[in-house]
Parts: sequence; C-alpha cells; structure tokens
Amino acid sequence: MIPTKGMTPHVPITPVEVIDQACGALERGVAIVHLHAREADGSPTYRGEIYETMILGIRGHFPDAIMCVSCSGRNFPELERRSEVLELTGAARPDLASLTLTTLDFPTGTSHNAPEMVIALAQKMVANGIKPELECFDYGMINAGNMLISKGLLGEPPFYFNLLLGSRYSVPATARHLAGMLEDLPPSSIWSAAGIGLFQLPMNMLAIAMGGHCRVGLEDNIYDGLERGKLATNDGLVERVARLSETFGRPLATSLKARMLLGLGASAARTEPAPEEAIPR
Repeated sequence: MIPTKGMTPHVPITPVEVIDQACGALERGVAIVHLHAREADGSPTYRGEIYETMILGIRGHFPDAIMCVSCSGRNFPELERRSEVLELTGAARPDLASLTLTTLDFPTGTSHNAPEMVIALAQKMVANGIKPELECFDYGMINAGNMLISKGLLGEPPFYFNLLLGSRYSVPATARHLAGMLEDLPPSSIWSAAGIGLFQLPMNMLAIAMGGHCRVGLEDNIYDGLERGKLATNDGLVERVARLSETFGRPLATSLKARMLLGLGASAARTEPAPEEAIPR
C-alpha cells in the first residue's frame, strides 16, 4: 500500500516531511529508513533528485543511518525509471534498495517483476555498491532469491531478506507461515518481518521473539492497534517496537551495529559529507 493524505494526514509526502519523520524515527532508535519519493501532488515518482534531497537531508543529521530506497514495479515498468535512484553517487548513494523477487498482486494493482527485470536491477545494485533488500511476500520469492544467490547475482553475503506477510495475495500472517519462510532462507542471511495492515503488530512481536528484525511504519499499516479506528503515526509505531524490544531483552540495534550485521561499509556521508544547504528539516 502507498498511503495518501486522504487516508491519513500523518503520512509524509514532501521531502521536508520525509526528512523530519525519518529523523524522528532515527532519534527513537531506528537503524534503517525505507524511502519512497513523491511528486508535489503526492503521486509516486522515480526521480533521483527527489531521493537525493531526502537522503542528503537525513544524512546531514544522522550520517550513519542506513538508507533504503524503493525500486518498486507498481508504478513504473521501465528499467531506466525504476533504477534511476541507483545512479545516485557521493553522499547521496543509498545503502540498500528494494528488490521484489517476483511479480505479485496488491488490492490496488500488480507489481510487475519479470525475471529479466529482477536480474537487471540486481546487477545494477551490486555494480553500484548497493545491497539488495530482498522483499519476499511468498515462498516462491524466497526460491527466486536462492536461485539468484546460487548464480552469484546478489553480491556477497550476508543477504538481507524482508519477509512481508498478511497481504491479500501473499503468505498469511501466522507464526506457522513465518516459520516456513525462515526454513527456506540461506544460512548466510539476515531477516526482518513485516505484517500488512492489522497484522503489523503480531508480526513485529514474532520477529523479535524468533531472533529476527522488524519492519514497521505507515507504508504497511496506517492504524494504531489491532482494530481499525485510531490512525497511527510513524513515531508511535516505532516507539511501540522499541518498547517490545526492550521487554524481550533485544534492544534496538544502532545504525553502526546494523551496518556490521548487514556487511555494509561506512556511510557515504562519512566519506563524502553532504553540503549544508542540502539538509532541510
């Protein structure tokens, strides 16, 4: 789901809003921020200059934060547009980029990810020093990821899998199905779990309890709690996961610790600092 202001006033749309909410999440202990770019009218965009503004703005305040950008196939079918963000260089180069491993349906449409597109995106990510974030909505996607690993197309381990359960056309959000997905992951992998909609909190809890990591935020769920009604905020969702992590004895990892776990080098902001004028908040 790509939430709009019509769904919730709390979703960030403009670069300044995204920078502000990303920095708020980082202040609360988040290690990775997952970014989507929008045009002024709120529609999704692939344009690298908008991603550049957001990345430089966030890194100006949190230079070690891990930046994950979207290469989604829901809106843009062409490789050139989907991969434009992968061409960012210097302090704006992202650390991670989403790679959905097969085509899948959402209630609002289809995310097109033909095998040749997935391979082309993966090759460009690896060539540009960006680690693929392997988005898996079902068992077949994990199989596709394992095939790409066997062919040497996803770079060096550890491999980062993001398991997303509970969408209408994905694996159901249950402990049994999450455990089944974990059985198929390669041993040299790091994983996070996410629940779509009202399944976000249960999947967060399972991920913490089962030794994984959490994806949380308004992209997947705009509601606070387990029933529809009160709208959530990104800050509130992050704070809830932070409390759960402390309760389970697994406090949130710092960005530097997450870099070590994922096999990422130093942030580009450390080697090529962002210009001050590119850091609005």
